[in-house]
Amino acid sequence: MKKIANLSLLILGVTFLSGQSKEDSIQFNRISTEILNYGKGYNNLRELTKNIGHRLSGSDAYEKSVKWAEQKLRDAGADKVWLQEVMIPVWVRGKESLHIKTSNGGWKSLKMLSLGNSEGTGGKDVSGEIIMVKSIEEYDKLSPEQVKDKIVFFNYPFNQGHVQTFISYRESGPYRRTAAALTAGKGGKFAIIRSLSSAFDDVPHTGNMRYEENTVKIPAVTIGTTTADELEALLKNQKVTAKLNSNCGMKGEKLSHSVIGEITGKKDQSVIVVGGHLDSWDVGEGAHDDGAGIVQSIEVLRTFKKLGLQNNHTIRAVCFANEENDTKGGKQYGKTVKEKNEKHLFAIESDAGGFSPRGISLEMEDSKRKQIQSWGKLFLPYGVYNFEGKYSGSDIAPLHDMGVPTAELVPEPQRYFDIHHTAEDTFEKVNRRELLLGATVMTQLIYMIDKNW
Repeated sequence: MKKIANLSLLILGVTFLSGQSKEDSIQFNRISTEILNYGKGYNNLRELTKNIGHRLSGSDAYEKSVKWAEQKLRDAGADKVWLQEVMIPVWVRGKESLHIKTSNGGWKSLKMLSLGNSEGTGGKDVSGEIIMVKSIEEYDKLSPEQVKDKIVFFNYPFNQGHVQTFISYRESGPYRRTAAALTAGKGGKFAIIRSLSSAFDDVPHTGNMRYEENTVKIPAVTIGTTTADELEALLKNQKVTAKLNSNCGMKGEKLSHSVIGEITGKKDQSVIVVGGHLDSWDVGEGAHDDGAGIVQSIEVLRTFKKLGLQNNHTIRAVCFANEENDTKGGKQYGKTVKEKNEKHLFAIESDAGGFSPRGISLEMEDSKRKQIQSWGKLFLPYGVYNFEGKYSGSDIAPLHDMGVPTAELVPEPQRYFDIHHTAEDTFEKVNRRELLLGATVMTQLIYMIDKNW
């Protein structure tokens, strides 16, 4: 019976903890019990994804999500809720198609997506011969004469060998961001990239790209991994012509908003930020990226209020605008903090999906980092063990640049890049318990930061 009792206590996370640590463990359990039983995050995510859907910055849907987030923060019990003005770029996809012509003379349609912020063809057909490269290094060896008037296919495969899939994503990222600029630099007509995907399917993954100054703005499109493999096989045996017709492009800027809510500190007004980004790409429903982070951040405030946790410092949930195609929301937030000379103690972002939490990445000085790592046993019963990362989210990067300790929730990464930036990122792909466990861990961390810093 004693062994069974000890096991029960271990599950609650209180065994082998003494004094203050035991008290913290009991609070961790209170937080977990509240969120897993009564958390609003999963239902909130259903509303956001099913009633509004994808939320590209500048779209009517994004503006609807601003009003939704404002109300949800009020419902969570925030003492103060406001909208922060942000000038955001407006990009529109429009109608688009990609075809290839093979040796039999027929045109075959390929499933594709233009990359975010890409210019289109003005609704006209643009065609040319495809040349394929496997890496930027291989492309660099081509002469302008070899590239001129061609379509360059960057067929760099997502590295399946890394257990941490975000490493593979970072390795692949330059192909999405720079393919158009590289191709334009040598006179190519447009670029095709293999999607940054861990899946083996024909689902294209969009995402942001950028143009270099003083280069022609040519289109860039993406295709799924199996489509890329099929195209590679064709190119080994024959000449292939591609034809693109795209109406996408930038449509200037417009005034929009990030949404902010906070619980006022009982001791002082120093700020602890928890956040995610409210916008998404214009495919799918933006459930994992980043509806999950939004509802988890709101859940932190709700739980503090519901449990009557008396926060020493102001706890602020920020629903950032425009993370996907320019991070204007994060930049504006940082600018405002600097202008108002607001003291920020800490910031954490959830922008890696709503899967089970496995760690917390810490981008901060060693003393703070070691202090959080010393709390590891408190988090272990909730499946969180990895405190080794040294990066944090893009929206809170301006805060980090000002010297604020920043962090990012690290969920289980194996499935995220199967659906990232695709039509497959829907509410049905999110598990309720996994999502709420992420909110639990974020609330527990904020509780510890607020108490000890």
